[in-house]
Amino acid sequence: MFRKIIALSLFVSFIAMATSGMMMFFIEKPSFTIQMHPVHKLFGLIMIVSVIGHLSFNFRAITSYVKNRWVAAFGAVMIMLLVGLYGVAINNEVPPGIAVPMDKLAADAESHK
Repeated sequence: MFRKIIALSLFVSFIAMATSGMMMFFIEKPSFTIQMHPVHKLFGLIMIVSVIGHLSFNFRAITSYVKNRWVAAFGAVMIMLLVGLYGVAINNEVPPGIAVPMDKLAADAESHK
């Protein structure tokens, strides 16, 4: 029963993350991104919990996949891409004169009822 709940929550959270992420990607308005942020953030947390459950149920199978050299190489490339993009993003800092007012406006918009 718990396995089915994990699978369903992973599926629904994936749909929520994918659709909210794609909308924010194509509707390039900071106001819309802020509007969608609570949905994206909440289902991101649900997805993390679901993935942890999924990994615990399927850990043996996943480790057997990585024994294939091509799969392991693909995983390594994906990890390097992730780390590289994090490095680029972290070093692409928004100037404080823009970031501080933007953060304040975003906080005000998210708390606006």
